[in-house]
Amino acid sequence: MKNLIRKSVQALDGYVPGEQPQGSDVVKLNTNENPWLCSVEVHDILREIDMAALAKYPDPVCTEVRKVIAENLSVGIGNIFAGNGSDEVLALCIRAFVERDGGSVGFFDPSYSLYPVLANIEDVETRPVALDENFGWQMPDGYESSVFFLTNPNAPTSLLFPKEKVEEFVCSFPGVVVIDEAYVDFASETCMDLATQYKNVLVCRTLSKSYALAGIRFGYCVGDKELIDALYKIKDSYNVNTLTQEVARVALLDHGTMEAITTAVKNSRKLMTEELQALGFDVLPSETNFLWVKPPKPGAKKIFEELKKRNVYIRWFEGDRTGDYLRITVGSDAQTMLLVEALEDILGKGKSDG
Repeated sequence: MKNLIRKSVQALDGYVPGEQPQGSDVVKLNTNENPWLCSVEVHDILREIDMAALAKYPDPVCTEVRKVIAENLSVGIGNIFAGNGSDEVLALCIRAFVERDGGSVGFFDPSYSLYPVLANIEDVETRPVALDENFGWQMPDGYESSVFFLTNPNAPTSLLFPKEKVEEFVCSFPGVVVIDEAYVDFASETCMDLATQYKNVLVCRTLSKSYALAGIRFGYCVGDKELIDALYKIKDSYNVNTLTQEVARVALLDHGTMEAITTAVKNSRKLMTEELQALGFDVLPSETNFLWVKPPKPGAKKIFEELKKRNVYIRWFEGDRTGDYLRITVGSDAQTMLLVEALEDILGKGKSDG
């Protein structure tokens, strides 16, 4: 059977998503989903969908939703690519901009763990750049790659890299820089304008986080028309379905709901930060909808395991750089207090055990 499967695929370690536990008693803080409801306009448009339209193929280039994005960002529609989640956009960037013979993909370590998987699928070299002990970065002298994925704010570290430093890197980098802004609506700064200033920059965004629409799988990127046209050449024939296009369109028009959601997340982020610090956690200054924290004894792995026993789900990433930390999604205030109660129980047991 193995001879039917590419050798590189046989050797591949696939992407490992966060668990999706079910049940009303589960406190789910492990996949950076939004605990608040999306725009009511989404509810309305779903009721208005013409069932006959579902018998037809969707618009292959997402014209109407791209018009909304273009107006929101004051860019041309020809500068926008729409995809089946931002993950599709990332995958297409490797296929479009990285030669299989001699090309390479760069990214920070730690960062989004899908990047090396996408590179390995395409049989291209990966060139990770290790972050320092404070999760900051300095590019090595003479560093090159065909594409560099720069997540800003970064995941899982939650930190925002200064725009000035990002721009300095863009100006000196010979390849394509994909600035992944999945969490930018929770941050104090964006690099979107770099996508229109520099021909080697794409800025990628998603509706999964700040729009509370992870289930529809819609993402997009903005950049030079030549780069965007290359992505359209190689995308699947009808890559974004009709329902997703309509839901994305009305959600992107409802600025008020998105702003209310992000404000609520920021407020809950502050509460969770204060509660965890009171328990002795080292909390990095987050500009995302999650926290990257270093817990006290009994340590990250043990706390992760004990929380899971109590139906509280967070993320722990094994490894030298990440193993001492936990990533915790910012949930509702009620979820935060349930997390705190569970942690108080765990830490109390840990102290009594010595």
